[in-house]
Amino acid sequence: MRELILGGVRSGKSALAERLAAESGLAVTYVATARAEDPEMLERIGHHQNSRPAEWGLVEVGHELAAELSKQAAPDRCLLVDCLTLWLTGLLLAEDENLLAGETAALLELLPKLPGRLIMVSNETGLGVVPMGELTRRFCDEAGRLHQRLASRCDRVIITVAGLPQVLKGEAIDR
Repeated sequence: MRELILGGVRSGKSALAERLAAESGLAVTYVATARAEDPEMLERIGHHQNSRPAEWGLVEVGHELAAELSKQAAPDRCLLVDCLTLWLTGLLLAEDENLLAGETAALLELLPKLPGRLIMVSNETGLGVVPMGELTRRFCDEAGRLHQRLASRCDRVIITVAGLPQVLKGEAIDR
């Protein structure tokens, strides 16, 4: 099963993803994409770490998300990726301009071949005002394109608003 959970900041998307992973009955590996580069991000990471069960595995990934997912995936494992937009930001800021296209293509190609369960969390950025800066507009465009391409390949797509999950594609979930 492939799932994409979208939502705004503090919408409840990570909590939902963690709940679904815990309820899967599978061994869970949390695939973290965040980099602690300032005190505020350290605090956010700490919050996420404290909310996860101690028995879950943890892998911190850089640009090579598809390669790491391929390495970690197994029929009896649930991989929880949080968050795709932080991963995308790293790709956009990389010196190699071809990295974004290559890594997103690798992820999209891998999805149908991946054994086990995959839950991906990402920020929905396309619901607000168009940003002023070129990089910010590019980020929103790339995030929107990535979400559309992932959603077409996922079994279930959920958007979370105010802690309430709304299933956009696939089977309903228990609230």
